[in-house]
Amino acid sequence: MAEVVTFGVQEIVKKVASLASEEISLVWGFQGELTKLRESLLLTEAMLRDAGQSKEVRPEAVQIWVNKLEDIAHEADDVLDECGYELLRRQVEVRNQMKKKVLNFLSLHYNPILFRLKMAHKIENINSALENLNKKAASIGLVNKKFSDATSSREIAVDRETVSIFKRDEKNIVGREKIVSEIVTTLINSSNTQENENLPVMAIVGMAGLGKTTLAKCVYHEDEIGRRFTEKIWICVSIPFEVKSILSKILEHLKPEKARMQDKDAIIKNLQEDLKGKRYLLVLDDVWNEDSEKWNDLMSCLLSVKDTQGSNILVTTRSARVASISQTLSRYDLQKLSDDQCWLILKDRAFPNESDPTLNEDQERIGRDIAKKCGGIPLVAKVLGSMMQFKEIDGWRVIQESTIWDLPEEEKRISSVLKLSFDELTSPTLKQCFVYCSMFTKDFEIEKDDLIQLWMAQGLLHPSPNNSDLEMEDVGNQYFNILLENSFFQDVRMDYYYGTIIATCKIHDLVHDLAEDVSKSKTKGSNEIRHVPQNSTIDLQEIPKGIVHKVRSMFLKCEVLDNILPRFKGLRVLKLEESDVDVLPNSIGELKHLRYLDISATNVKKLPQSIGKLYNLQTLRMHELELEEFPKELQNLINLRHIHFEDWHADGRYPVGMGRLKNLRSLSFFIVGKERGRGIKELGGLKHLKGELSISDLKHVRDGEEAKEAKLAEKTNIRRLELEWSTDEDRSRVINNDRDVLEGLKPHSALESLEIRNFSGETFPPWMMCGDLFSSLKRLTVENAKNLTEWRTEEAAVFSTTEKRVVFSRLEELLLRNCDQLRSAPTDHFPCLQKLEIDSMNSGMPIANIISTQLTTLTRLTIKKIRGLVSLPEGMLKNNKNLAYLEIRDCPEFICIAADVYGCCASLESLRIYSRLNLEAIPITHGLPSLRQLKISFCAELSSLPNGLQHCTSLEHLSIINCWNLEAIPSLDSLTQLRELEICRCGGLKSLPPNAFAASLTQLKELEIGWFWEELDSFPVFQVIPQLETLSLWGWPKLSCLPKQVQCFTCLTSLTIHSFDGMEALPEWLRNLASLKILSIWKCKNLMYLPTLEAMKCLTKLQYIYIRNCPLLKERCNKDSGPEWPKISHIPNILCCLCDGPNILEICEPGWN
Repeated sequence: MAEVVTFGVQEIVKKVASLASEEISLVWGFQGELTKLRESLLLTEAMLRDAGQSKEVRPEAVQIWVNKLEDIAHEADDVLDECGYELLRRQVEVRNQMKKKVLNFLSLHYNPILFRLKMAHKIENINSALENLNKKAASIGLVNKKFSDATSSREIAVDRETVSIFKRDEKNIVGREKIVSEIVTTLINSSNTQENENLPVMAIVGMAGLGKTTLAKCVYHEDEIGRRFTEKIWICVSIPFEVKSILSKILEHLKPEKARMQDKDAIIKNLQEDLKGKRYLLVLDDVWNEDSEKWNDLMSCLLSVKDTQGSNILVTTRSARVASISQTLSRYDLQKLSDDQCWLILKDRAFPNESDPTLNEDQERIGRDIAKKCGGIPLVAKVLGSMMQFKEIDGWRVIQESTIWDLPEEEKRISSVLKLSFDELTSPTLKQCFVYCSMFTKDFEIEKDDLIQLWMAQGLLHPSPNNSDLEMEDVGNQYFNILLENSFFQDVRMDYYYGTIIATCKIHDLVHDLAEDVSKSKTKGSNEIRHVPQNSTIDLQEIPKGIVHKVRSMFLKCEVLDNILPRFKGLRVLKLEESDVDVLPNSIGELKHLRYLDISATNVKKLPQSIGKLYNLQTLRMHELELEEFPKELQNLINLRHIHFEDWHADGRYPVGMGRLKNLRSLSFFIVGKERGRGIKELGGLKHLKGELSISDLKHVRDGEEAKEAKLAEKTNIRRLELEWSTDEDRSRVINNDRDVLEGLKPHSALESLEIRNFSGETFPPWMMCGDLFSSLKRLTVENAKNLTEWRTEEAAVFSTTEKRVVFSRLEELLLRNCDQLRSAPTDHFPCLQKLEIDSMNSGMPIANIISTQLTTLTRLTIKKIRGLVSLPEGMLKNNKNLAYLEIRDCPEFICIAADVYGCCASLESLRIYSRLNLEAIPITHGLPSLRQLKISFCAELSSLPNGLQHCTSLEHLSIINCWNLEAIPSLDSLTQLRELEICRCGGLKSLPPNAFAASLTQLKELEIGWFWEELDSFPVFQVIPQLETLSLWGWPKLSCLPKQVQCFTCLTSLTIHSFDGMEALPEWLRNLASLKILSIWKCKNLMYLPTLEAMKCLTKLQYIYIRNCPLLKERCNKDSGPEWPKISHIPNILCCLCDGPNILEICEPGWN
């Protein structure tokens, strides 16, 4: 029997019945008609339950009846909503007149009697239609099915833990571990051995649901991939395959500020600039294109980006044909999982909180049988496992014995499993929320908060009577989590600041197909259009007049014409993001029902005054807009809950009267102004604010009493708070004022992140050392507090000696920057601190205070520009066993890291020592087993490298630069993992050890070397490194030639020659460098001659030649008359100039692309 879709109408009927019983009836005086409406709706609701459950009715006739009921319910909803709108309008106008102290009801622009009669007539017609519909129900076999608990919607749990599920999912690649390793190896080997001009392409091929995207993500996030490729770019392609769109997405990934660039040539030019000289991995996920010409067009564009040797492309696709036209490397045909592997996935989903669940005999037997029925498809196993999580053993049997396993075609079985999971969503509203996701295109990255706000605009998020204390956003979060638990969402990305909060998600193609199919089945047999999705082909002007008012959502990319918009009077959602809109028409104010408006990334410069008539508006999104100003009418949006727009630093542009928007939940920043309606007290009444809040220009707050008017201590749902004074003037005269103001801005105790910038007080207020206040704080930033001398108060000192209470008990990250005068900081108050950065101070005492003997949790320490600091605090390295990153920079008195780093830094992965340090030695005696990166520069007193360097066998990057007293370096032959090596501008170095670059350094790809003791008349001998790809040679005045062993580097693709002042001619043997693509010559003031024309012609792969600050050679390479010009005229890209920066005097570019 065909299915009758009833979930779409169930909630609208319930909602309207509820509205009909509220205060509207008392205000407008047609209580009798509304009572009748409510009773009729309750009757139809009972019949609706029968329509969804009875097997004795004709489904076609019932579906028509259901569709008609939905029409009537929506019409009733519109009428009641219009009544509510008039109440809001009346409230706003009365409020505005009260503000003017003039109350003149004759000025209200409506006739209440006429409006009452009009609405009563509409409700009377709706009641008549419902009466006829209820009579019709009996003729098609529907009966009044009384409500029972058994058929009620499952109560939505308030707190559902979903983060752990998806985090495990990111790592859990059951049965694919070996494939990930093989793909990573192939990509890296390919990047090492590229000799042709093509971009190597690897394809992962497999049917829907096999986990191609998950596999590609695992490869993408591998550490080895991150180390090998300078840039990693992930692009979802899907349908259609548009080359310009793909290139635009690549550019957006690299430079988000260029996201809206339209011209293809401009996009390519920018890519050439941004990717030039970089080795990148490009993942093209979900490719369907089988047109080889389009693929070749894309490859041609990417190949126009020069000097990207070693780059690779990874494609995922269902089509073997796609793979055949794109791949150049080995292809991976993804196979199905075994039954045992599917069982592991099922168990992981069915028991998400247990690593090794104990199952009884029935659970094991039935579970394994279901796993076998999954057919080796991971997606099916995930979905079924999620369903099993909420079922007893009888529910498992129902899945085991389902008829879907009898379907002959595999893809139909997968779709049926997804549909089965959808049917298990017993809440009709939850089903509607899922179906609404079909409004987005496939592979679209959906912002979670945006999705919830869209659901809210459709009236889908009403707390149940048992959870009446919840807000609509809370209900939306619960719905989102349930859909995530049931595998309807995937590819979750976490919020940058809050690692446990989900920011975005995507929907699997097959799941998206399900949402579309269900959406279409709801309107089957009718010509109604309630929603216009992204990339819709619907012609808005062709929608019949009789149904145009039924459209409730429009996601548009085209221009909205003023003569079209007023037709869609029933709109709840208007999403114009990235559309071609230049002007938002005045007619926008006629959309009385509108709850959601998004004009982000459009060309709108000004909002019409009529926007202030959108009294029902809940969400206003205006990201990436260059608005000239905000109309004062914005303060009339009394139902507004979320407003999103970028920070406006220009005075006078911030909206006036934000404090009147009492329902606001989201307001990411507030700029304090001097004008009326822009003072800090505007924040006082916004008691519902959530998430993050940045308050800037605090110079306009007079004192602490005025600051208290913001009532920050009452805003218990703010998680991230930023407090910022201005930097545009000398504010020393108001130092005490800043402390007073900060005292008045005391936040609440649930705060997780606090940032204080440009504070000019000498001390913090007492609450900055209040243990009860910071019980939840995880991140603290104090920046540009130029006058701050003490981070404690007398009150705090007394408190600490009497109670010994830790203040920052959960703090994980602390940043102190440009606090020049700070002489002290709290001691023994950071038991959980993991990341510490201290930058620009005149005293080392704050570091000593913070890094006390009690601190054992540091993983990352950065110290910059600290005067008076001579060493790290005693015991710091020994106590912090998990320290992975240590950077010390620009500390002129710093002479010692520790007596012996070995033994207390086994976890250290990166050690960076930079600039103006008086270090004479680095105490690594036995090596650091985890060290991957060691960078030492501008350490003038350093005479030798540590003896234990040769024991740092995990080292991949070693850089020793500008250490002018360095006299020797040890043998590096044991550093077999070394990939990049820099030893240059070390004027005291006279030789290299015989085995400095032994044959054992098989991973070495990049070498920068030279500028040693200037009395040397030849370059120190070093061994040939056959696999070397990039070489930079630094000379000095006495050198007259290049080291001869360079001619043996046949894999070299890039050669830079710098400061060989004694050299007049480049050697003929350069012709041997057959792989060379880039030749750069810098600051060789006496160089006049290139190799012969014959030798230069042998460099067949040479694409670029750069000649900078070589005056004699530049003159001889003059395009018109230079004798060296014929030797290079065939090279595609040539640059000759007499500067280091952008002021290029001359560029020769015969074939510059």
